[in-house]
Amino acid sequence: MFGIGYIRKGSGTIAAAFGALLWYTIKGADQPYAMVIITFFIAGIGVWSSSEVEKVWGHDSSRVVIDEIVGMCFSLFFIPHGWGYAILALALFRFFDIVKPLFIRSLEALKSGWGVMLDDVLAGIYTNLLMHAFLYFYR
Repeated sequence: MFGIGYIRKGSGTIAAAFGALLWYTIKGADQPYAMVIITFFIAGIGVWSSSEVEKVWGHDSSRVVIDEIVGMCFSLFFIPHGWGYAILALALFRFFDIVKPLFIRSLEALKSGWGVMLDDVLAGIYTNLLMHAFLYFYR
């Protein structure tokens, strides 16, 4: 993802922030079904590419950050545009991605690119559920 994975400290957070920026730049909330298709397409590329680079870099290398991009896409599904929402989603996603509660860690153990991608997908789903709860109760 444009070399973000080569940043030594904070590459996951920078990649997730980049994912949120991309989402809002291409107006993901205004094109929800197109974004679902794009997200699953990128996730497929992520599973494949993660499996390939795992042979050289090892399992779930910190240089692989496409999983954070996909995780942020899941985090922002059907969330309205707004930088406040993006920042809250980023904070929640990074919490779930780093702490790995509620079965996220067990997905990380899956073989090849599946483990790399699916733990971030689940972190994104949890983030999205909390974002929608926030919108429901506080909007």
